[in-house]
Amino acid sequence: MKKWLLCLMFMVTLAGISTISTISQAEEVSNEAKVELTEEQKEEMAKLHKDILEKKKEVITKYVQYGVFTEEKGKKITSMFDKHYIKLEQNGFIPKWDGERKHHHKE
Repeated sequence: MKKWLLCLMFMVTLAGISTISTISQAEEVSNEAKVELTEEQKEEMAKLHKDILEKKKEVITKYVQYGVFTEEKGKKITSMFDKHYIKLEQNGFIPKWDGERKHHHKE
């Protein structure tokens, strides 16, 4: 139970930090000149993103084990994580914030 609670707290904390940093980073990136990372910087960013990716997958795996998500939903979520990583890699690990974000609201 404690591990599950810690995982949940971790996810909520990440979501809050991510939202705050996303807004400020989006403004900064759009105002800055085009930046390209060196190969060494790309490798470092790749390592960090892979570590994060693996931790996110661990969390989803636990949710599947605990019955929070179905196996199918767990695979769908981890697939989205993989696609996001591939997109980051294709962009040289520079996040793209241009354009409006698509929101999936049910009306």
